[in-house]
Formats: sequence, structure tokens, C-alpha cells
Amino acid sequence: MRDRNNETRPVGFAVPDWTPPRAPGQEIIEGAFARLEPLSAQRHAALLFRAYQDDDAVWDYLPYGPFHSAAAYHRWVHETEAGSDPVFYAIFDKAAGVYTGVASYLRIKPEAGSIEVGNINFAPRMQGTPVATETMFLMMQWAFEAGYRRYEWKCDALNTPSRRAAQRLGLSYEGVFRQALVYKGRNRDTAWFAAIDQEWPALKEAFELWLSPRNFDRSGKQREKLSDLTRLVRAADDPTL
Repeated sequence: MRDRNNETRPVGFAVPDWTPPRAPGQEIIEGAFARLEPLSAQRHAALLFRAYQDDDAVWDYLPYGPFHSAAAYHRWVHETEAGSDPVFYAIFDKAAGVYTGVASYLRIKPEAGSIEVGNINFAPRMQGTPVATETMFLMMQWAFEAGYRRYEWKCDALNTPSRRAAQRLGLSYEGVFRQALVYKGRNRDTAWFAAIDQEWPALKEAFELWLSPRNFDRSGKQREKLSDLTRLVRAADDPTL
């Protein structure tokens, strides 16, 4: 039998202390600006439906929605909350005292150390705010500190705002899977982004610096851009942006 460790046949680096992490549960994830609560039809559906009424465009690239009645949205939340993959959270804006969006973990694979963030739907009032950024930070932080090795973000390749957001948050571009899905009767080419555990310490430092009160002037304008802080961490940038 030939030596399986022959140096002419490279293999991946050893991961001797690998222990699969736990799957996301029903815990609340607390931040300074945002609180992420396990999504509940009884607690959240009516309030979230009200937050989304301003703009139907928030549903364009999602596999679900739009919902044109509170009852229809309540039914969708009720069906969704019972699942173990995806695991949805309602996002509470602590300063404003309102629920302003949802996001989920999905394709949860503890045995591979891989988890994805997706189904992100931020109401118009939440978009571009520290609440939105901290929500993404909190979800990434939970995943890496739970022991996941890979944190994924995928989106419709035509969804330029989502591609920009992934890169701003420090996730590296990994390519486009052509004709990956059919949803809502349309083709979807899927753009892939990811961060890995080796990058997390530097990404965490970038997020904490950006979210610090010192990074905002009296009018609330940012002094440092998060995309600038994460640029040195990203292994590859999206060439379309």
C-alpha cells in the first residue's frame, strides 16, 4: 500500500481539536442598539407587518412575500417559527422601541462547522442604521463564538445592495453559481460570500471600532466607514462593485 501521507499528494491542514458546535437555539441575542428575539407569531407578526408596509420592494429578492394582509404574514410567521433550519429572529430597535426586521440562520451544518445568515428583511426605517450593522455583527459573533468555522452569505447576483452589504461587513467574495435556483418563477444566479474563523478576531475589532460612540459625530455621521475597516480582512473583493 502506498504511503497516504506522500507529500506529492497535498491534503488539507489538520484540525485536531475540532468539536462540532451547537445549533442556534431560542436564546435572545442582546446588543447596545439591537435585541434579537426568536421569531414568534404571537409576539411579533403584527408589529413587523406594520413596519414593512411602507415599501413592497423589501420582498423583491426574498423567497417569501410580499404579504398584503396581516393575517397572511401572521400565518407565514406561525409556520416558520416552528422550524429548526432556518432559525429566525425578530429585530428590536432598542432606542426607538419598535421591531424593525427579521434575519435568520440557515443551512446550519454543525458537523461541517458551517452556518449561513440569510432571509434578511430590514424595514426601510432600519436600513443603513447602526441597528442594522449591529444586528449583523451580533449574528456573526454568535456563530464564531459558538465554534463555527465558516459563516456564509448568499444572495441573488442581481441584488447589488446585498452584495455591497456582504463586502462592507467583511465577507469575502467567492464567486457566482449560475442558475442556482428558481424562485417566484424567476431564475437566480447566486453570489457567494463568506468569512472564516481565522478572520473573526480582526472583523470583531473592526465592528467594535465602528459601533463605538466615538465613531459618530454629534449629528450621528460616521467618522470611519466600516468597509474601510474591513478591507484588509477580506480575502477577495467583489469585482462587480
